[in-house]
Amino acid sequence: MTHELPKTYDFKSTEQRIYAMWEAGGYFQPHNDPNKPNFDPNVKPFVISIPPPNVTGELHLGHAMFVSMEDLMIRYHRMKGYSTLWVPGTDHAGIATQLMVERALEKEGLSREKLGREKFLERTWAWKEKYGGLITRQIRRLGASCDWTRERFTMDPGLSKAVREAFVRLYEKGLIYRGPRLINWSPGLKTAVSDLEVEYSEEPGTLYYFKYMLSGGEGEYIPVATTRPETILGDTAVAVHPEDERYQKYIGKKVIVPILGREIPVIADEYVARDFGTGALKITPGHDPHDYEIGHRHGLPVISVLDKEARINENGGPYVGLDRFECRKQLWADMKAAGLVIREEPYTLNVPRSQRGGEIVEPMISEQWFVKIAPLAQKALAAVKKGDIKIVPEHFEKVYFNWLENIQDWCISRQLWWGHRIPVWYCADCGKETCAREDPSACAHCGSTRIEQDPDVLDTWFSSGLWPFSTLGWPDDTPDLRYFYPTSYMETGYDILFFWVARMIMSGLEFTGQAPFHTVYLHGLIRDEHGQKMSKTKGNVIDPLIVMDDLGTDALRFTLLVGSTPGKDTNLSLKKVEANRNFANKLWNAARLVIGLLQKAPIAPVSPEPKWTLADAFIFARLKALTRDVERLFQTFQYGQAGQMLYDFFWNDFADWYLEIAKLQIAEGGDRAFYTADLLVRVFETTLRLLHPFIPFVTEEIYGHLKKACHEHSTYFKPQDGQWSDVLMIARWPEPMRDEGWEEENLREFALFQEVVRAIRNLRAEKNVKPGLKLAAIVVEGKERQGLYQSLRRDLAVLAGLDEARITVYTELAEKPEGQIALVAGPLEVYLPLAEMVDLDEERARLRKELADAEAQIARLEKLLASDFASKAPPQVVQKERDKLALYQETAAKLRAQL
Repeated sequence: MTHELPKTYDFKSTEQRIYAMWEAGGYFQPHNDPNKPNFDPNVKPFVISIPPPNVTGELHLGHAMFVSMEDLMIRYHRMKGYSTLWVPGTDHAGIATQLMVERALEKEGLSREKLGREKFLERTWAWKEKYGGLITRQIRRLGASCDWTRERFTMDPGLSKAVREAFVRLYEKGLIYRGPRLINWSPGLKTAVSDLEVEYSEEPGTLYYFKYMLSGGEGEYIPVATTRPETILGDTAVAVHPEDERYQKYIGKKVIVPILGREIPVIADEYVARDFGTGALKITPGHDPHDYEIGHRHGLPVISVLDKEARINENGGPYVGLDRFECRKQLWADMKAAGLVIREEPYTLNVPRSQRGGEIVEPMISEQWFVKIAPLAQKALAAVKKGDIKIVPEHFEKVYFNWLENIQDWCISRQLWWGHRIPVWYCADCGKETCAREDPSACAHCGSTRIEQDPDVLDTWFSSGLWPFSTLGWPDDTPDLRYFYPTSYMETGYDILFFWVARMIMSGLEFTGQAPFHTVYLHGLIRDEHGQKMSKTKGNVIDPLIVMDDLGTDALRFTLLVGSTPGKDTNLSLKKVEANRNFANKLWNAARLVIGLLQKAPIAPVSPEPKWTLADAFIFARLKALTRDVERLFQTFQYGQAGQMLYDFFWNDFADWYLEIAKLQIAEGGDRAFYTADLLVRVFETTLRLLHPFIPFVTEEIYGHLKKACHEHSTYFKPQDGQWSDVLMIARWPEPMRDEGWEEENLREFALFQEVVRAIRNLRAEKNVKPGLKLAAIVVEGKERQGLYQSLRRDLAVLAGLDEARITVYTELAEKPEGQIALVAGPLEVYLPLAEMVDLDEERARLRKELADAEAQIARLEKLLASDFASKAPPQVVQKERDKLALYQETAAKLRAQL
């Protein structure tokens, strides 16, 4: 009975079937599990915590990138024999999820305020239940070999307990405090937005010049410029540079705030740029980060003039209740009327906008919760400097150091409802705070039951900072935490090195006393084929789900992985994905051929000793080098290069060369056929193992067919290490094979043979020789080949289109044969008969046709030049036609000579 592969590879049905088989077989779970019998604590684990995608998100290319990369790392280590765990999970994504639910409520004519906190949270949990499974189903489609039995969500009871524990520990150590802070306030979301979530965009605006009148002066004033006139209402000083001769005399005097009439001091500060605007700066500590710092240095009062909706508050005098932009217009008009306006000029502004909603954020003073970050940052710096944690690529270490050395305290409160609520209660009677691991029923200080919980929630990054250990059971001492922590690699995009990676390192060292992982691997962003950032507005977004539907998951994965270099952006084009779909098909067709060939081979050898041909030696030597190169590249994180080498080996060495010759060797029958089939299976099976982490579906499917075909045909046919595995995904990773001394010479000889074949093929193409026409040839091989080309006559004939019976091999030739074209390949010479290259009758017909075409052009041009065109047209145009005529006449003469 013969085992046959379907004609084409149908990725659509295969991918789902294979994934279900892997999952049902338990292959995604670590083979050495601390919660099961027969656990061996000496087996080394390899662990990755997935960067948790937003629970209500949808798959984009960024996800496809990290899932492909991490799955490659996981599959490689699993095949190396590690007890491998990839922990999946999702993030509650405070702002993003709340926005989605609020938008849905708007459509029903409801709002979060109308519903109230409890009902709103019920709606958000329902939303999470409805849409939360989507992203994980899509991650499965990518072939992710995560252990889904250990899936986590940042608001699971266990993870919420970890968040509470972390907060309380920091609070008890005095590392959490509440204080005023100039935050980025989003009036629409009514929440603080972190510095990292603000995007600055260049937009046209206005620079407004006006007069700051001196108190009790004779109409003297200091000219000042601002881009936000409404903030004048909160000014608490005017600052000038101490060495600015124009304004030195005013330092220490008072000026009057326009319209409001408050007196404020003129101060000297070196921060002021003398050459910008007027060289005098109005200082609004309540609404500008630089002014806040200057105000801090000089002990100025901080006045906030905006409320949470960005309307003017009671500090704005006559403008109270106006929107920030209405107030700008009104105040400026009033100042004009009062003669305080100097001029306006256009000015390009750097406008801060919220990454999430796109609206302009306002710097505002507000009471927020903070983590004193310096002591945590010190440890995180030391861990990378000592080498406990390695960052790949290395140049990101500088960026990491720079950020941690200049880090500001971390504002961890958010004015949202969806998230981990801050575990602090305020007492209405004694006014003190209670911070507790369990919800208290009374004040810890005075015992009053009149306590109310802080309404804010924690920044999402607070909980995701605990992810590597909270997902394994921390703060409880679980078997998983003991065995799988610290994790191994942290693989993520370089754009969240600070948001997330640095915070995990700080939290890990603080709460577990260990770095949460030993290696950070950063991948780049994915851009379109022209290197442009993908965005909905540009319309250049590639949807990975559509690509997988059209071209298959393996093709998308291989494209992303081979195109990637650590820390560098990747350009993605669908043409590349199509080429890699063709690669998967080529692999499938090669599998059909290999299985077909091995079924033609004898089931057992006669001689126990294989006699190899040059082609056999070539492919095995190349395979050995490949196992070494791929291992070296994997060890140095050059996965893209490793993938490219595998592609080249399979497509060129294996499919284009060895398979073609193997067909001929198997047709010989006997031991030659047996040992060729045996080697084919070993080389092909090893290639499947090496390719598996890149393209798991097609390799797994082929492996199953190959194993079955070998079992059915002969017990002799086995993989290189002698072991068939239940499934490819748990087969052993090929050990790097060492050279034994015979390889170099065989590789050199085969390269010469390839050069001869290529030279003959090129000549045939040049001379338009019909593919079916078999030529005679003389090969002069040189003494040191010892008749090698005698044994290669058949292979040469088939690959180069020669007539085997008319190939003559000489060691040397005294003189060059007549009427032959000579080709040189290194020390070899090949002679091909010129006369045979062309079918004489056909060649004559071709030449006659060309001559007739040339003569027709000559007649046309002669007629044209004899007409009055020659006298009327511009001389250079006429000359051009004359040149053309001369060229055609020359061509016709040559063609006549050839005929």
